[in-house]
Amino acid sequence: MYRATTRDIIVTVEPEYSTERSSPESGAYFWTYTITIHNAGAETVQLINRHWHIVDAQGKSFEVKGPGVIGEQPVLAPGDSFRYTSGVPLATPSGMMSGHYEMVGSSGAGFEVEVPGFSLDSPDEGRSIN
Repeated sequence: MYRATTRDIIVTVEPEYSTERSSPESGAYFWTYTITIHNAGAETVQLINRHWHIVDAQGKSFEVKGPGVIGEQPVLAPGDSFRYTSGVPLATPSGMMSGHYEMVGSSGAGFEVEVPGFSLDSPDEGRSIN
């Protein structure tokens, strides 16, 4: 599990290789990742946008930006958590993802929350730092 805290917002990530959706013989690898966002602060916040930076084992880089996560822009009151699962395909058996969420507090001030960098490793490959 990977974890980062920014302004009392705790983000944890649990990546998992998807054997069912991968086809190594065709150069297609797929991971799911489950993210939990927990508001440990005193202010209600809303996730507005996401920004991902994805790098495969050959150093090819991709960026993904857009509103919310899985079609939602969750509002988290103090003590609330939001959990979701999404996925990412790669053409290599390993890679790395990192990013941030753009949030806005009930005061109207915007800020970025770090999503910890996490490794995408297929079970056929040894774990490596990409």
